[in-house]
Amino acid sequence: MGWFPADPPPRLHSLPVNTPLRVLIADDELVARKRLARLLTAFPEVTVCGEAADGEAVLEAVRAGGVDVVLLDIHMPGLSGMDALALLPTGGPHVILVTAHADHAVEAFEHGAVDYVLKPVEASRLQKALERVRIRLAARSPEPGKGSATEQLARPLARLPIPTRQGIVLVDPETISHATLEDELVTVFTSQGDYLTDFTLQELVDRLPTEGFYRVHRRALLNLAHVTRLEPLETGGYLARTARGHTVEVSRQSARELRRMLGLRRGTEDEPGA
Repeated sequence: MGWFPADPPPRLHSLPVNTPLRVLIADDELVARKRLARLLTAFPEVTVCGEAADGEAVLEAVRAGGVDVVLLDIHMPGLSGMDALALLPTGGPHVILVTAHADHAVEAFEHGAVDYVLKPVEASRLQKALERVRIRLAARSPEPGKGSATEQLARPLARLPIPTRQGIVLVDPETISHATLEDELVTVFTSQGDYLTDFTLQELVDRLPTEGFYRVHRRALLNLAHVTRLEPLETGGYLARTARGHTVEVSRQSARELRRMLGLRRGTEDEPGA
């Protein structure tokens, strides 16, 4: 942790120095974690807030709070990096995937990652990825009393603009029951109707309120306010039934998260065969 390169890379400048990025390093290999920690010491605007050796530990650290960015390895024992990414809560930390294979790039962005960095990680490439995070954070946090034109319009309208092939539909977020990804396109299900959109699930997550909406599967986003029943599945997950009669698959890990959140004990509500 005390190693600094002789010529450290230039400082990040999307946010002021007194607001450091809190980075969680997630990799099952100790050597890889130490390398990332050493590289991060070159950035005064970054602080390492913890390390995790598997996906479960990542979720626990994020639940504890105080994490802005996760440097997430893809291949880890148990819960993989992709699985953990899909299960991160709405409005959670930004994720930079760390991988040894460039062919994971498309899947990384599909899951909502800000960027992906190839191993062995180079300081200049890591800097660019962190800069992307800072740009997103700056866009989400305008100066006090100000805001973008989009934000100023969104406040009085309280509507989510959803681009569809028929035009832009303004939807009350409370009417959205769920959204699913099928054949590379996302369908948003609402009390008034269903809309096929070019939005990715992660873009919906970024735009929807943080309360009530949960990424329950890599291909599904769910609003618990519209759920009438959770039926256990043999896979260990749930089948969520909505008030309109739709069903949404909840992954095994998301089922565990829902039980914790709802205060359910392990028992008849638990997944079969667990």
